[in-house]
Amino acid sequence: MVQGTASHVGKSVLVTALCRIFRQDGYRVAPFKAQNMSNNSFVTPTGGELGRAQAVQAEACGVEPQVEMNPILLKPEADHTSQVVLLGKPAAKASARYFATAKPMLWQSVASSLDTLRSQYDVVVIEGAGSPAEINLKQNEIVNMRVALHSGAPVLLTGDIDRGGVFASLLGTMEILEPQERDAVGAYIINKFRGDVSLLEPGLVWLEERTGKPVLGVVPYYRDIEIAEEDSVSLEERQQLKSQTGYALDIAVMGLPHISNFDDFDPLKREPGVRLRYVESRDSLGEPDLIVLPGTKTTMADLSWLRERGFAAEIKRQADAGTPIIGICGGYQMMGRRIFDPDGVESPDPEAEGLDLLPVDTVFAPVKETHRVRGVVSSGSGLLARAESAAVEGYEIHMGSSTPTGEAVRPFRISRPGQPAADDGAISADGKTLGTYVHGLFNSYALRRALLEQLAGWKGVKLPPPSDTGGQLSRDGEYDKLAETVRHSLNMELLYCLTGLEPPEIE
Repeated sequence: MVQGTASHVGKSVLVTALCRIFRQDGYRVAPFKAQNMSNNSFVTPTGGELGRAQAVQAEACGVEPQVEMNPILLKPEADHTSQVVLLGKPAAKASARYFATAKPMLWQSVASSLDTLRSQYDVVVIEGAGSPAEINLKQNEIVNMRVALHSGAPVLLTGDIDRGGVFASLLGTMEILEPQERDAVGAYIINKFRGDVSLLEPGLVWLEERTGKPVLGVVPYYRDIEIAEEDSVSLEERQQLKSQTGYALDIAVMGLPHISNFDDFDPLKREPGVRLRYVESRDSLGEPDLIVLPGTKTTMADLSWLRERGFAAEIKRQADAGTPIIGICGGYQMMGRRIFDPDGVESPDPEAEGLDLLPVDTVFAPVKETHRVRGVVSSGSGLLARAESAAVEGYEIHMGSSTPTGEAVRPFRISRPGQPAADDGAISADGKTLGTYVHGLFNSYALRRALLEQLAGWKGVKLPPPSDTGGQLSRDGEYDKLAETVRHSLNMELLYCLTGLEPPEIE
């Protein structure tokens, strides 16, 4: 089990690395995180919903994600409540007080899910959440030390040295833990180190002597490995990136307060010649070559935010002037004429005006739609003019449906498991405004390159050649690079000793 001294110390990425390492060493391996709080989620083949990080970790393991890998997913909403997704399905809309009374039921789901995975796989790599030393949360905690003690898993306590104070964080965490919890800690990992590791040696020796626990390794800070993240802190870092120079295309993603599935746009970020930026202030929008309205957990609230910040009028002005606009899921809903919420799914307001960028009406429904989808571009015009018949593959997570009016063209033909093929999305008459429910749209290499080439053609610029196809082969390569970096940073003999597993035979 990987636990941390705080949020965003690198737990998710380290679990991903360990998953790939154990897979490389011949074990059947699966990830597990008892409880996530994130609007970045994914859909299993059976239509269940789980945190995006566990889907990434499952991919690193070479297995399909299943809801037991993340039995509890909390999706924050606009009114200080969260939608509770239990074993892949919405179960409640709850505030913090809900968890004190629901703890026995939630723990039963956590324990049974972990036990199920342990019966199916040789190794389960568990991820904690936040810190195990949060005194105000320990009484109802079901994601850190309670999981470790239930499973008997050795804990790798991880600290982020890039933040500073890593030795105080590790020692302070150990001091706050109960004796049996301290006993569960098998070793420390120092993460995100920059520089010469030998200069850190006195601190490592001091930590080991002070606590009696070994340091498993020091993992370097890296910039050349692309692994999808779900943490909102990683999104904040993306929003704070310094401006690039020498780009051919400028793509602005609206940094909505309740943005979801922001890793939808990572494939665009990796394309040479493309600057991808997240925009939260009206003054920073500028005149981009493409504006993207991303998914959101709360469409109505974030639509109001766009109006309050002056974005709605500016996006409408730029669309009328010919700036291409793409909306994904909640962003697609916003782009329509009207949104109806007769059952109060999102808001006490029964309806709201959309941005009127597409001839579409949306009606929210209490039942969440979660599907894996495959399909093709069925109408190649405008933004999709170079993408006719390109493959589309992704997933849907939304509550409600959007119905285009008679003059709207539906650009995608998609299939959901167990359902007949259907049309999806809408595209404007001039082809420059596009909406769809499909998350992961830009993972399609052919569609992504065709769309970028179309934008470049309209602008009169030339894109650099692509670095790779950006598909599964590319992601596998990133997992392998991550595994190599972490493997060479850790004492693998000690790791295998802690786990009780047989290390691989070295040829």
